[in-house]
Amino acid sequence: MNLRALDYRGFFSYQNKYSFCTSTIVKKSNTRLRALSTTTANRSCKVRCESSSASGDELHGKSYSWRSPEGVVRCSANYVPLSPISFLERAADVYRDRTSIVHGCISYTWKETHHRCVKLASVLNHLGVSRGEVVATLAPNVPAMIELHFAVPMAGAIICNLNTRQDPKMISTLLKHSEAKILFVDDQLLDIAEEAVNLLKNTHKKPPLVVVISEPDSRSPLTNTGKYEYESLVESGVTEFSIIRPNDEFDPISLNYTSGTTSQPKGVVFSHRGAYLGSLASVFLRDMQERPVYLWTLPMFHCNGWCFSWGVAVVGGTNICLRRCDPKDIFNNIVLHNVTHMDGAPTVLNMLVNSPATDRKPLPHKVKILTGGASPPPTIISKIEKLGFGVSHIYGLTETYGPGTSCLWKPEWEKLNLEQQLKLKARQGVKAFVMEEVDVKDPVTMESVKCDGKSLGEVMFRGNTVMSGYFKDLKATKEAFEGGWFRSGDLAVKHSDGYIEVKDRSKDVIISGGENICTIEVETVIYSHPGVLEVAVVARPDDHWGETPCAFVKLKEGVDIDAQEIIEYCRDRMPHYMAPRSVVFDDLPRNSTGKVQKFVLREKAKRLGSLL
Repeated sequence: MNLRALDYRGFFSYQNKYSFCTSTIVKKSNTRLRALSTTTANRSCKVRCESSSASGDELHGKSYSWRSPEGVVRCSANYVPLSPISFLERAADVYRDRTSIVHGCISYTWKETHHRCVKLASVLNHLGVSRGEVVATLAPNVPAMIELHFAVPMAGAIICNLNTRQDPKMISTLLKHSEAKILFVDDQLLDIAEEAVNLLKNTHKKPPLVVVISEPDSRSPLTNTGKYEYESLVESGVTEFSIIRPNDEFDPISLNYTSGTTSQPKGVVFSHRGAYLGSLASVFLRDMQERPVYLWTLPMFHCNGWCFSWGVAVVGGTNICLRRCDPKDIFNNIVLHNVTHMDGAPTVLNMLVNSPATDRKPLPHKVKILTGGASPPPTIISKIEKLGFGVSHIYGLTETYGPGTSCLWKPEWEKLNLEQQLKLKARQGVKAFVMEEVDVKDPVTMESVKCDGKSLGEVMFRGNTVMSGYFKDLKATKEAFEGGWFRSGDLAVKHSDGYIEVKDRSKDVIISGGENICTIEVETVIYSHPGVLEVAVVARPDDHWGETPCAFVKLKEGVDIDAQEIIEYCRDRMPHYMAPRSVVFDDLPRNSTGKVQKFVLREKAKRLGSLL
């Protein structure tokens, strides 16, 4: 297998080579990533591939040769590239009459969903989408999002789900960076999408074709608008379409942007293999049996719904779609559809525990919730479980296909008091199923820290559910994989039982409601205000969102403005969730070199407490 790294579109690609004999197939090389070279002007590069063992020793300068034993072959009878596409094909056969999707008055079976996805894939092919091209989406958790997760890879393309909370400028930037050929957009987000496309046109880049996703009862003709209508396209497709399967299981299946910055967007590339294994892991992590009922409170644009946009099909489950995350709607759907599982950031948990009593309903049974994105406060875990939910805590990043660790519950913890149990449950835990290795290491020496709950190190991952790389950014990819591990940037300790606990982030990223906010972006906007002299942004604790941006601002002499003006100034120039919710006017503390001491500001923000 020869690795051709980062082709002109920024993806890794492989090429297998075999020698065919009368009764055996001898693989010429069994190769893994060895070293990366500098990219050329057209973004292509060379990668040296060497024979290696499966132990990872090739990352440490060792290599081994291997020959297949006589009589052992790899052929179509015993090898097929892993891909989540197979989950849908199996579900259409095994669970054909089982309900696959429910959204209001609309419902489909797995057989119907398979047919719709094949037809949609045929339409994408007819519209000119080729293998390896990007198809973007901008939509909430509606049925089309589930279908597109299968239909896009069935057409040989890569799905790129854009965050529905982004503003037009950021969406335009990501459309340009991803080179999306088609954009599927929910009709309620059409104005934002149109503005983004118009901004893209101003850069003289070819804009994507726009397909509008409408609610089944509100479809309207789009004649002479230059746009397509989703259901009309599905109806025009053919079920005889021959699915375009991956040539190699390492071929990209999705592109997920981690921050959406206007300067350096980081597009995380998932492979078919990683998505396949991540989907299986997602079922295991949720302790799912066959035919579960899953409520979509987790945005599918977050790591492809932590790979569960594909995973529900594994066990023939039913997807209950939810356009918006509202406590009343959540309780109503749980009771109406007998929901067994749901996911969400601690913000969702907080929303439920603080919802009015009139919005709640007694649960028919314990509903299992997987939560992550930020550490859930023990008090929130306690309150949500009193409502009848069972909480499991996971931790990971977009670069680890979502969950990379899980705080597995131990039977002996049942003997502990409630306070001790909640503290243990709030830890990030141990490596998730299919993740090869998770460790806390000294980022310089790469030595593992002591399991004493005190020694601080960086959380690092190795395994098949680690990203393929950053789209069009070989430099960032090399930095992330330096030392043969993926470096998370999160600082943690490891306890004597092997469970890790994240303590801080090496970068000043704020996680608000499950969204990552880069403080530099916020500071840049505030700095552009004519009355601002200096600014630093840090996280402030928030009982609802987990964290919110808090801006420490020093004004120019003679300027008199209030906090609300700064907040509104930011909201006019960036997505609202990124704008600071509190502003403190004060001098900024600096060290001897003139650098702002953000740790001092974080302590000040912490003492301020939650806004609510």
